[in-house]
Amino acid sequence: MKFKAINIIVLSIFLCSFIACKQNTTEAITEAEVTTVVEQADPLPSWNDGKTKKAIIEYVTDVTTKESANFIPIADRIATFDNDGTLWSEQPIYFQFFFALDRIKTMAPEHPEWKSKQPFKAVLENNMEELMKQGEKGLLQIVMATHAGTTTDEFENLVTDWIATAQHPTKKKLFTEMVFQPMLELLQYLRDNDFKTFIVSGGGIEFMRPWAEEVYGIPKNQVIGSSVKTEYDYNNGSPIIKRLPAIDLVDDKEGKPVGINRYIGRKPVFAAGNSDGDIQMLRWTDANKHKTFKLYVHHTDANREWAYDRKSHIGTFDKALDEATEKGWTIASMKDDWKVVYP
Repeated sequence: MKFKAINIIVLSIFLCSFIACKQNTTEAITEAEVTTVVEQADPLPSWNDGKTKKAIIEYVTDVTTKESANFIPIADRIATFDNDGTLWSEQPIYFQFFFALDRIKTMAPEHPEWKSKQPFKAVLENNMEELMKQGEKGLLQIVMATHAGTTTDEFENLVTDWIATAQHPTKKKLFTEMVFQPMLELLQYLRDNDFKTFIVSGGGIEFMRPWAEEVYGIPKNQVIGSSVKTEYDYNNGSPIIKRLPAIDLVDDKEGKPVGINRYIGRKPVFAAGNSDGDIQMLRWTDANKHKTFKLYVHHTDANREWAYDRKSHIGTFDKALDEATEKGWTIASMKDDWKVVYP
């Protein structure tokens, strides 16, 4: 977004100079000339010139041109983005899980039984190998212990405080500094062309809402994610919404089209993901009657980020890689297509 602001400033200066020059020679600037200058501004400056960048721009131009046979009305310009691994990094574990682990350690004094009870014992002893042995059931116990039993307002405050200072253990960056600059530009480019951008993530909806608007420019009501059940409590005249220890929606794999239908009510025409967990969302997008764009982010840069795909324990990109290749969907190589990774 910083790059975009610079482009706009430079463009404004250029236009003013151009118009002044025209006025000095008593010639009127034409609409075609203005359009030509505007088109010269690069909407995706952090993307290398190549087939991926070209495909994105050609698609957006095609579906937003009224004279085009593929013109999409503004109401139908829905774009959905996975979060983990698509808009920000996700290694070595999902960033929300770092939050959960920190919460366990913070809450431990109130739960002395955790010192001898798995999976909490493994967390308190920083024994990741033992923690992974606890499997899905153990991870769910941790999520329920740290994400339920509060009000929605209390949980939002916990996330807000944590995200403001928490750093990645090896990159030594704030987690919000580990968002992808090229994807920030893509989000803005789509919005500039009247697309409505949504997050559709397996991550927690109320974990992402407190910071997504500031970081991605995506309003809270356009964030879709996994959720726990909640209930309203009048609370003696001070209404609250309680977060309950029960799963409501797992917004991953088959859950993504379900979440899209529940919260958006329209099929996307543009969808981006990075793993097998996004296949169903991209298939749902591909089923739209309008011309669609399916994008996968391929983590191929071991120097600037991480390189992984088929055998990764996080963000496995195996069946989706085969399907995207077979169907000709767009695969953005982080190493080859991006000039920079982080802002």
